[in-house]
Amino acid sequence: YQRRVRGINAEYGDCIVHHTTDGYLNLVCNAGCADKDLAHIMARLEAAKSSGMDVDVEIKPDHDLVAVQGPRAAAVLQGGVTGDLSGLYFNHTAQMSVWDVPCRLTRCGYTGEDGVEISVPSGRTVELVEKLLSASKDVKLAGLGARDSLRLEAGLCLYGNDIDETTTPVEATLMWTVAKRRRAARDFPGADEVMRRFKAKEGRRRVGLVVEKAPARPHYPILNTEGEIVGEVTSGSPSPCTGKNIAMGYVDIGYIKNGTPLQVQVRKKIFPATKVAMPFVPTQYYVEKK
Repeated sequence: YQRRVRGINAEYGDCIVHHTTDGYLNLVCNAGCADKDLAHIMARLEAAKSSGMDVDVEIKPDHDLVAVQGPRAAAVLQGGVTGDLSGLYFNHTAQMSVWDVPCRLTRCGYTGEDGVEISVPSGRTVELVEKLLSASKDVKLAGLGARDSLRLEAGLCLYGNDIDETTTPVEATLMWTVAKRRRAARDFPGADEVMRRFKAKEGRRRVGLVVEKAPARPHYPILNTEGEIVGEVTSGSPSPCTGKNIAMGYVDIGYIKNGTPLQVQVRKKIFPATKVAMPFVPTQYYVEKK
């Protein structure tokens, strides 16, 4: 998982990059940022070629993505794939057939649960989904509302809500995406300013909130106990797994300690809230044991 920094303090978006055993990189962009991501990549491609690098880009617009998520995902899929999923760990990828459809499987997802994302040729997507639905009664279609509540419970950002072109990895608490080597080398766009902000411990930070009585929604103000606005909600929903109203947002750095009492303004009413650690629900990624 990587975030592409555009310049001093802004980002193009988030993407998944895999180094394949076939000697190339497989890149999956955020669908909402695909056009500007591609423009950026093509511009850098021409610069790379001009400098003598042997590099090229192959675009595959004729593929769809099907996400199979949940504790039974791997068991259901294993009956229809040509490879052994027990060796496919979180964020690892492999090419294999799924019920005779050639696909790329990646052990990842946007729910916090174990699962697989399947890149499938567009002309065979419906065929694959129908085979999945008939493979087990445990497989059911899920809408964006279900996905959104799950990714929020897992503390995962939604581009356009929790991160956008004005957000730095520092304030989004996503500095784990910047490897220590890159931090030391400062060889990425905007590195000097990003590292200055990282060390300065200033500005705002993304936090998790539990709100009493009422669900918080994007753009609702976050207040301190004196009633002063100290931040804003970016995502919020009732949590099916915890039975609580959870939210994500940005607050001034003085309010990021776990247990800090805060308030959220829901329309014209004020409700108590508490800053809590994320994820709200423990993740279940299939990670290799070392």
